[in-house]
Amino acid sequence: MNNNAFLDWFERRGGEYARDLIGLQDFPDTGRGAVALKDIEVSVIPFYWSNPREEGGLRLKLQLQEDETLFEIPRDLVLSTRTSELPRLLGEEDWESLGSGWASLIICMMWEEAKGPEGKWGDYFASMPTTFNTLMFWSDEELAQLKGSTILGKIGKAEAEADYREKVLPLITRRPDLFPPAAIATHYSLERYHINGSRILSRSFHVEKWSGKDQNQESDEDSEEPKDMDVDDSGSSEDDDEEREDTADVGMTPMADMLNARHGCNNARLFYEEGVLKMISTKRILKGEQIWNTYGEPPNSDLVRRYGHVDFVPMEDGTFGNPSDVVEISGDIAVKLVDAEELEQRVDFFLEEGGEDVFVIEAGDDTLPEDLLVFLRLLLLSPPEWRKAKEKESLPKPKPDAESLKLARRVLEERIKEYPTTIEEDDALLQQDTPQNLRSAVIVRLGEKKILRKAMQIVDSTLEELAAKGGKDKKRKRGTKEDDGAGKKSRR
Repeated sequence: MNNNAFLDWFERRGGEYARDLIGLQDFPDTGRGAVALKDIEVSVIPFYWSNPREEGGLRLKLQLQEDETLFEIPRDLVLSTRTSELPRLLGEEDWESLGSGWASLIICMMWEEAKGPEGKWGDYFASMPTTFNTLMFWSDEELAQLKGSTILGKIGKAEAEADYREKVLPLITRRPDLFPPAAIATHYSLERYHINGSRILSRSFHVEKWSGKDQNQESDEDSEEPKDMDVDDSGSSEDDDEEREDTADVGMTPMADMLNARHGCNNARLFYEEGVLKMISTKRILKGEQIWNTYGEPPNSDLVRRYGHVDFVPMEDGTFGNPSDVVEISGDIAVKLVDAEELEQRVDFFLEEGGEDVFVIEAGDDTLPEDLLVFLRLLLLSPPEWRKAKEKESLPKPKPDAESLKLARRVLEERIKEYPTTIEEDDALLQQDTPQNLRSAVIVRLGEKKILRKAMQIVDSTLEELAAKGGKDKKRKRGTKEDDGAGKKSRR
């Protein structure tokens, strides 16, 4: 479907957009997106009100200038399990057989798309992509290029296919009144299931049912907070996992999903009101510039998993990458490097005290994560110290010492060995003309290895500082002892 046909459908279904401000076009590096047709001034202004719960007694809210809204989406045009007719037609028993995961929304999408142009969202589906560069669709050879990155364990393809075989397909076959057998191969196949799942992963928004108050804030009768709108807080990769998110609050949002995103470029945001969702510019946008939404600035590993692209933008050190990149380190690496009694019990104790078995280092970190230091120090406790920690139910403090830092260095070395290529080799690959998926894989693994290299540099510099400090302390102690002795002699 061309852009004009989609925009015509959007308006016929009650959507509104500022024809003089916004249009759709294809961009060379991001594909279809929204473009400013003329200079767009900032359309949100700060508004403060008294709130005794907030530090300083003031709280900031963005208030709209209505004449600058880019577009409005009626809530009933958002495709979700609340707006689709399928749950009602299936009945409670069959609907609940799908469970609480993504299968319920995916089957609604397949069913609505099967209606074709006559369906409410028919023309919307015609505007959606059917091919993706997300990890779900990478070949085994392409995925092998991500060896070393923990993102390989988060693709979820096997789990999705199990849901299809065990939940979706049985429901489809026992309800021919809603899913004609002749349509299964074209509209309800495993391939269509993956396509619609990927549409959700890459294009959906978190749209809670309107409660009549600002849904981002706790109820507080004494608060003078305005209750006229809510703000889209979707975009955090981990918070979008199905165990943390009610799939009834996830919806396909026409027009809003046309906006692309890039780290640090967002200049528009989705605001929620009782009957509509409004996309509002948050920065001045010049004519011809792309209008960017935000994905919450996730790391490249999650960008390629969800959206099929990576961010490769200027960094503070003069290189290119994603400032939000992270690298994960399994606690098992440290356990294998330590020879101490009751290692398994120590790990269990750490987890029982609220620790995690995976440690995250972020691109901007200038110190080692405190939880990693605590874990390493716990593993290195002497038997008497370990027994004392158990008795007191107290973990070590995250204070770096030479022994724990040396172990941290070995952990980082072992972790970076999990990648089959070096940083220098990856830098060289990026100078070549490579296929998109290979380039994305190189950028993901390069960003993670640079974080590990920086962490090793931090460890080395901290060890040097401790050594220098230790030498000074020893000299000071010796001097103090001699001074004390001389004092005593003089007093004699």
